[in-house]
Amino acid sequence: MGVFRRLLVAAIVLCAAPRAVWAETDATLLRLFLTDGSALVSYGEYARVDDRVIFSTPVGGTAQEPRLYVVSLPAAKIDWPRTDRYAASARAQWYAKTRGEADFQRLSGDVARILNEIALSRDRRGALAIAERARATLVTWPADHFGYRQNDVREIVTLLDEAISSLRASVGISEFAVDLVASPDNATIEIEPLLGMPSGQEQLDQLFRLAAMTDRASDRIALLHAALALLDEVGSGISRTAADRLRVSIEGEIREEARIDARYALMSRRLMNAADRAATAARISDVERVLNQIPTEDRKLGQRRPQTVQALRASVQGQLDAARRLRLLKDRWVIRQALYREWQQSAGVQLLRLVKERPVLDAIRTLQGPSPDALVSAQKALGGGADRLERIGVAVPDDLRGVNDLLVSAWRFAENAMTARYSAISGGKVETAWEASSAAAAALILLDRAQEEIRTLLEPPRLR
Repeated sequence: MGVFRRLLVAAIVLCAAPRAVWAETDATLLRLFLTDGSALVSYGEYARVDDRVIFSTPVGGTAQEPRLYVVSLPAAKIDWPRTDRYAASARAQWYAKTRGEADFQRLSGDVARILNEIALSRDRRGALAIAERARATLVTWPADHFGYRQNDVREIVTLLDEAISSLRASVGISEFAVDLVASPDNATIEIEPLLGMPSGQEQLDQLFRLAAMTDRASDRIALLHAALALLDEVGSGISRTAADRLRVSIEGEIREEARIDARYALMSRRLMNAADRAATAARISDVERVLNQIPTEDRKLGQRRPQTVQALRASVQGQLDAARRLRLLKDRWVIRQALYREWQQSAGVQLLRLVKERPVLDAIRTLQGPSPDALVSAQKALGGGADRLERIGVAVPDDLRGVNDLLVSAWRFAENAMTARYSAISGGKVETAWEASSAAAAALILLDRAQEEIRTLLEPPRLR
C-alpha cells in the first residue's frame, strides 16, 4: 500500500500550500496588434463579427473607472496570431491572479477526499472506479484552467496511475491500459509581459491612430471629439502647451470632416433628385446615366465617404429597378387601353345605373326611406343588371375580371337590399329593415371599391 500512502501525502501537501490572495479584479487589458506592428488596447474581451472586430478602449477617466469608447475596425487590419497569443497569455495570468489558486485548492480538496476513500475502501473494484473517474477529471483540468499548476497536477496523475495499476492487479485485470501512460493535455501557454493601463498620452496617440485607420466617417469624428475631451481632462499627463496645439489641430480636422460631409450630402441630394425625376418619367437611360456618374463625382470629392457612396449607389439602383418596372407597366397599359375602353363602354352603362341609385341605397342603409314609389322605380331600373355584368365579365381580361366581379357583387347586394326593404315595408318588420340596411351598406362599400379600381386601371401607371 506504499503508493496509496504517497498519494495521501501528496494530496495533503497540495492542500496545505499557501493560497495567494489578489486584489486585482478589474477587466483584463488585452492588446490588438495591428499588421503595421503597433498595438491597440482592448478593455476586456473583443469580438469578431463577420469581417470586423469590435472592442472597448479606455479614453480618460481613472485606472479604476476608465471611460470606455466602443470601436469597430476591419478585421483584416489585425495581426491575429500575435493578438491571440497575447490574449491567451493575458487570460492565463488574469486567471492565476484572481481565481486560479482558489480553484486549485478546491481540486486538491476533492482529490484528497477521493484518495482517502480509495485508501480506506475494502471494495477494490469500487475503489478502481473512483480512481479512474478522478484521473479523468485531473487529466482535463489544466487545459480547462489555462495550464494553472499543471506540473503539480501531472505529478498527482502519475501517482494515481500507479494506484490504478495496483488496483487492477488486485482485482485480476491484467490487460494493458494505454490511457494510463498518456500524459495530461499539455496546456502550456507562452507567457508574455502584461501591459498596464495606457497613459493619457498613449491613449491620445491611440485615438489618432484609430481615427486615421477607421473607414467610417462617423466613427472618425466621434474619435476626434473623444480626443478633445481627453485633452480637457485633468490629470491626462499632457502639458497645456501641447494640449492647446493638439486642440487646434483636432478642431481643424473636425471642421474639415464636416465640410466633406456637407459636400457629399449636397452631391447625394443632387444625384438622387435627378434619379427621382428620371424614374418618375420611366426614363431608364437617364437613371443609368446618374448611376454611372456617381464614381466620377466621388473622385472629385477625394473618395472620402465610401459608406455614403455605397448608400447612394444602392438608392439610385433602387430607382433604376423601379423605373424599369414602371416602363413595363406603362407599355402594358398602352397595349391594354383598347380592351379597357371596350369594357368601359359595355359595363359603363350598368355602372351608371347603379351609381344613380346611390341615394336610394343610402336611405335604406340609414332606415330613412325611400318612399315606396322610389323603391319600386329603383328595383325596375336595376332589374337584370347583375346578369348582364356577369355575361360581360366572361370575355374581359384577367386584370378587369376582379373589377367586374366587384360590380356584380355590389349589384346583387343592392337588389337584395331593395327586396328586403320592400318586404319590411309590407310586413312592418323592423328586423327585416335592418337586414336591408346591412345589404345596402355592403353594396355601397363594394361600389366605392369598384369605382376606385376602375380609376386606377384607366390612369397611366405611376412610380409609387
